[in-house]
Amino acid sequence: MTEAIGAEKGERTTERVGYRSGYYERKLVTRVGVLELRVPQDRAGRFSTELFERYQRSEKALVSALVQMYVQGVSTRKVKAITEELCGHSFSASRVSEATARLDEALKALFEQRLAEPYPYLILDVRYERAREAGVIASQAVLVAIGVDWEGRRQVLGVELANRESHSSWRAFVTGLKQRGLADVTKVPSRWPIDNYTLIVPEHIWKDVSYASR
Repeated sequence: MTEAIGAEKGERTTERVGYRSGYYERKLVTRVGVLELRVPQDRAGRFSTELFERYQRSEKALVSALVQMYVQGVSTRKVKAITEELCGHSFSASRVSEATARLDEALKALFEQRLAEPYPYLILDVRYERAREAGVIASQAVLVAIGVDWEGRRQVLGVELANRESHSSWRAFVTGLKQRGLADVTKVPSRWPIDNYTLIVPEHIWKDVSYASR
């Protein structure tokens, strides 16, 4: 605070640019527990500290990890126990659920964006993950599309859950990319036999597309 207002407490100086105005209380959740902090403030409200921003980033990382545990089937009771053990502070089931809902909304918005940039190379892949859907934990196929631009930069274009990996699920997934604006694809490197693509990427969606097994 001294540096921020240019003067020690009670000091008379021409360098002064503000005045102290006591403290306010704030709780900060850290890896070692909950800290009770007294934060100094000035009358004009111009003083700020980067401490909270740094720890907010840490808390966001923690919440992200909790959401991942929940999505993969860890019960909210176990999530609560884990946070109590690690932080000395528990995150309620409702908070984990709210964080999950916000993540769902953010991902939905991300993967509904128009694809304006050209991606001549399209990588299609799948992995199986345990996921929670409608309260049921089950292994589900996660379809992934990665676009590669002319500079070689990669961008995740879409991620979608499917009950199983099938030609119909792939066709719907790829058609969705086309509807979002993906065009001018020239090559689709993948792990499947080339003739499978007559079902996955039909000719009327992209023409002159070549396929190469990875």
